Amino acid sequence: MYLLYNLLLLIGVAVGAPFFLGKMLFAGKYRKSFRGKLGFVPSSIYDKMKGEPRIWINAVSVGEVIAASSMVRALREIYPRACLLFSTGTETGQEMARKIVKEATAYIYCPLDFPWVVAKVLGKVKPDLFVTTETELWPNLLRMAKGRGVKTMLTNGRISERSYGRYLKTRFFWRKVLENLDLVSMISDTDAERIKAIGARPERVFVSGNSKYDALVSQTEPRFEAEMREVLKISKEGKVFIAASTHRGEEEIALQAYRKFREKFPQVLLIIAPRHIERAREVKELLKKERFNNYIQLSEIKEGKKRTNQPIIILDTIGDLFKVYSLGTIVFCGGSFVPEGGQNILEPSAWGRVVFYGSSMGDFLEAKELLEGAGAGIPLRDVNEFIEKGLELLSNPDELKRRGEAGRQAIMARRGAAERNAEFAITLLKDFDSDSRS
Repeated sequence: MYLLYNLLLLIGVAVGAPFFLGKMLFAGKYRKSFRGKLGFVPSSIYDKMKGEPRIWINAVSVGEVIAASSMVRALREIYPRACLLFSTGTETGQEMARKIVKEATAYIYCPLDFPWVVAKVLGKVKPDLFVTTETELWPNLLRMAKGRGVKTMLTNGRISERSYGRYLKTRFFWRKVLENLDLVSMISDTDAERIKAIGARPERVFVSGNSKYDALVSQTEPRFEAEMREVLKISKEGKVFIAASTHRGEEEIALQAYRKFREKFPQVLLIIAPRHIERAREVKELLKKERFNNYIQLSEIKEGKKRTNQPIIILDTIGDLFKVYSLGTIVFCGGSFVPEGGQNILEPSAWGRVVFYGSSMGDFLEAKELLEGAGAGIPLRDVNEFIEKGLELLSNPDELKRRGEAGRQAIMARRGAAERNAEFAITLLKDFDSDSRS
């Protein structure tokens, strides 16, 4: 079975190599992570890895890093002398990890799942516990870690509605992979039932909640709002409409709504953040086509250009969206008017903002249910409903504030997953005596 997996992995890499090489050469992507993913980690990083137990925490990109950060913080409190190695799958995730996961001992890129690469990194890291997040289930990494006697754990696990069917069709394979996990911590009962159906042993599966709640609330610092207001020259009195993580086709909807909002509130600003920042040029072309010619890009501001009276800001930088949410009066989260399963609606809500989204929210059903129950999540059928409900709330600031705060309180009430996951880690590291925890 693993022989077939490795063969398919090699074929996939061979087929995809021209694409990735093109991205490296012409777009500069993957250059920072390329050598690290192949297991070439500078010796200076390994030299930093002092202390015990050795815990390797793996996340993918920005969202997973944010979720994992609260567990790393909890582990550092429990094991102040531990070596906490943090790995990411993407360069944006690595940048975010270095910014917010200050408790980590060292940072690397997660190795590609080739046996020889995994063996090289495991041989250097020598972890006592390997923790992976959400659905980062790398078959060779888990199998080879288990074979070396490393304890293994999945934390903040979730299986989206879209991916569940694919897992079920290949559960003969995933059952073997999941055997290599000593403990499986899922964010909800639904996710727990799904991973058990795929093949996880029921006695190893627990429901701990979503550690993103812990991480988000801890990061909503007033200084971030003050910083972004200064950078973007936005006063506290102004109304700001944020269209975040938009996909192709959703910018048009946001602009239709914005045009109507401006008819009643001429001073309202629009911050538009495409899900993939390389689409910024496409967004600019759309703005010109729709006769919104007065705009500025955040990258231009960071390069020294002053924002004067531009009513539209294109967010084309990495790592700023979460802080920008603090400025929003109302927020629309994309990936929801197109069949992408939605985007993370918890981030703006953690700032006390009301969030609008379309009907495609299959990847964030738990968050959707939570915010709608608090009145802070507004589902939309089409642009007309968007305009109607948006104008209604913009005209009623007290109601807008009440709903937004209710959403924030709902998130705060769900905190505690990070500590629960850290306690699970303690059970797996029972061979380490109390001296390592003081």
